Amino acid sequence: MPPPDSPLLDSPRISAASAAPPPSGRLLDRFGVLVSGLCLVHCISGLVLVTLLGIGGGVLLDPAIHEIGLAVAVGVGAVGLGLGVLRHRRFALVAVGGCGLTLMASALLVRHGPREAVLTMLGVSLVAAAHILNMRAAHPA
Repeated sequence: MPPPDSPLLDSPRISAASAAPPPSGRLLDRFGVLVSGLCLVHCISGLVLVTLLGIGGGVLLDPAIHEIGLAVAVGVGAVGLGLGVLRHRRFALVAVGGCGLTLMASALLVRHGPREAVLTMLGVSLVAAAHILNMRAAHPA
């Protein structure tokens, strides 16, 4: 430790809170919101096209789409929200995102239909909200 009159102590200190935010964290949060929005569009269009018009069921209801979407959401959520928490220390945002991911995962356990769509839409809404709040907390305007 330098002596108290050392010029090292007079220099401005850079802490995790005052350092410039990593651009990757903001981009991941924006990407998370974009993917959540696309998922909502997918759910709504799937319900409309398959239920009302009877078309597109093979593509829109393919379980692989939901599994891949969940894997992407978990990856982007873990990294994006994790980087934000390292910066702003608001762990509640990870809890909100985690609840959303849990709802999305539970949607994989029910049959295709309205229940699955509702669970997924609630889940992606929570994940999107967590990313938006994370951007606001980690990168104030």
